[in-house]
Amino acid sequence: MAEKSPGGVQSVERVFELLELITDAGGDVTLSQLSLSTDLPLPTIHRLLRTLVTLGYIRRLPHRRYALGPRLIRLGEEANKQLGAMARPQLTSLVDQLGETSNMAVLDSDMVIYVAQVPSRHSMRMFTEVGRRAHAHDTGVGKAILAQLDDEVIRGIVQRTGMPTPTSKSIGDIESLLADLGRIRERGYSIDEEEQELGVRCFAMAVPDAPTPAAISVSGPVSRVDQSFAGRAVPMLRKAAQAISDDLNLN
Repeated sequence: MAEKSPGGVQSVERVFELLELITDAGGDVTLSQLSLSTDLPLPTIHRLLRTLVTLGYIRRLPHRRYALGPRLIRLGEEANKQLGAMARPQLTSLVDQLGETSNMAVLDSDMVIYVAQVPSRHSMRMFTEVGRRAHAHDTGVGKAILAQLDDEVIRGIVQRTGMPTPTSKSIGDIESLLADLGRIRERGYSIDEEEQELGVRCFAMAVPDAPTPAAISVSGPVSRVDQSFAGRAVPMLRKAAQAISDDLNLN
């Protein structure tokens, strides 16, 4: 259960606790699961859910299940825009220093959504549209984010989304993915080895202590984005990720 803030409004804290519990469950949860995941009394859960359903922030499904509602979409989209705008100076700095395209993405309903991009000035470059949603298991930013999560949470995400293989180098089974994530945890960054697009390599790093799982990356043709490039890129990614984290956590 989330830690209560001193001087906070209890009912507001309880509402957001329920929203976060539903989000952590993949956006769809039973009433009994909610009851087991919080110390809130069942009548209180019922009352808060009823209010959230009326407002459109929660949807009531058959068999006493509840899901995130459509009114949250607008809030999330605007928050993602603000997050992307805040991170853009750091992404621009990465492009200026490394010459390759830089991206930022967040985890949203089991998928990653790109919230910012600063393109390379090279004519041959990696391009991803801001707002694009992608699977987490075959993208550099996605794997950097997944590596921050528990294995059981990762299994749940994969079970819900599947593991399509857009290239012959994509990871297509959960055990191989978990092994790769173990290596990512050890070295502190992820590598997309032509798993999303043949001929494109990506180095990515999670943003530490982000309020929502997030990561940044640099991507480009394998001819330019090689191990020598990694030696320069990884320290810069780490510095940029920490700077973004500091901005996010300013009080």
